[in-house]
Amino acid sequence: KKEKKKIEMGSKFHALVYPWFATGHLTPFLHLANKIAEKGHRVTFLLSKKATKQFEHLNLFPGNIVFHTVTIPHVDGLPVGVESTSEIALSSAKLLASAMDLTRDQVEDVVRAEKPDLIFFDFAHWIPEIAREFGVKAVHYVLWSASITSLMLASRDESGVPLPGYPSSKVLLRKQDAYSMKTFTDNDNDNIPTFFERANTSLLNCDVIAIRTTREIEGTFCDYIEKHRKKKILLTGPMFPKPDKTRKLEEQWSTWLSGFGPDSVVFCALGTEVILEKDQFQELCLAMELTGSPFLVAVKPPRGVTTIQEALPDGFEERVKGRGVVWGGFVQQPLILSHPSVGCFVSHCGFGSMWESLLSDCQIVLLPQMAEQVLNARLMSEELEVAVEVERDETGWFSKESLRDAITSVMKRDSELGNLVKKNHTKWRETLATPGLMDGYADNFIGALQDLIIQP
Repeated sequence: KKEKKKIEMGSKFHALVYPWFATGHLTPFLHLANKIAEKGHRVTFLLSKKATKQFEHLNLFPGNIVFHTVTIPHVDGLPVGVESTSEIALSSAKLLASAMDLTRDQVEDVVRAEKPDLIFFDFAHWIPEIAREFGVKAVHYVLWSASITSLMLASRDESGVPLPGYPSSKVLLRKQDAYSMKTFTDNDNDNIPTFFERANTSLLNCDVIAIRTTREIEGTFCDYIEKHRKKKILLTGPMFPKPDKTRKLEEQWSTWLSGFGPDSVVFCALGTEVILEKDQFQELCLAMELTGSPFLVAVKPPRGVTTIQEALPDGFEERVKGRGVVWGGFVQQPLILSHPSVGCFVSHCGFGSMWESLLSDCQIVLLPQMAEQVLNARLMSEELEVAVEVERDETGWFSKESLRDAITSVMKRDSELGNLVKKNHTKWRETLATPGLMDGYADNFIGALQDLIIQP
């Protein structure tokens, strides 16, 4: 009967998508929209005015994906015109989240006019209320690892340790990780929910939980979430676009990297959101110098300065001339990772970068900044044993020596640790690169969405 109904419906659906105002959320939501549109379904994608221009080139199916601009209201405490987390300090992110809450009426108007079958969301935790009102299914799309969601749901003893049943003794936050929790749990203003509260409310009230992961990597965590939330869990896989063979690495970098031997260059990138303090930025630069290896660092200028140049340590540029570059602009991360000269990737372990590193040939060193990145790093370094995490003190500070030691521990030819993580990384990369695996996840996911719409 269900099959019959599916055929009668022509099995095409209309999805409304409303991601959090951050590059690390907009990009994977757009990859998801492209995958849905590729199958002939319609997508209405809600985003800000600036993001509409910024992400237009990633819309591969403009006939099926319509960008609908949402006006972000001004909130006291934020500079006028802010529309994305990349324009503000992390500590102001919750103010931007309260601006997102003020767009609720606009979202309701779109739902009323467009009558979608599904609404995908992450931090707009009130979406399920709108969905219920209009008889639409709400899908909470989780962009961090299933292990993080599991830890959020875990019951704990007095000392904060998850009770038996939580699937890992390794993917945990420790006392010295307190520095990373601030943005996620701090709440100076009781009227604005924390990101932790938003995620929890979303998990509780949505119809379905979709997670950007694979059963091979996180199956036990997915089962744990399903058991605790008693909801259907759908997995999308990493949901990366197929490599565009026509896109080449910018000449400036391909020429520079080609001047070094295979697997010799250390590439460090800390994502679109991370802005280091000036002293920590300088420590990072000095660590790269201490490795003795050629290096390319792609980070934003540190806090309080406008250019990378003015923040570099004294004499640094002269000393590393010819073998080291610190760059403050955008770089094509996947293309750099696939260059034969790059042998080590120092990453903040955002979830997108985590998958890119797993699918690369590089050795992996992890320098997480925020709580979810710390847990991704534990999954990579301790559960899967494919990477090394940099040691820090309780304030979150890492020294040039600790970063240098982590890099040399995986780059040295005769390193026992380096060989272990390389062997494990190769095994997981081959598993994830199994022909048809990723497409299978995407196809099954979209099939499950079609079934979901048919259900009463």
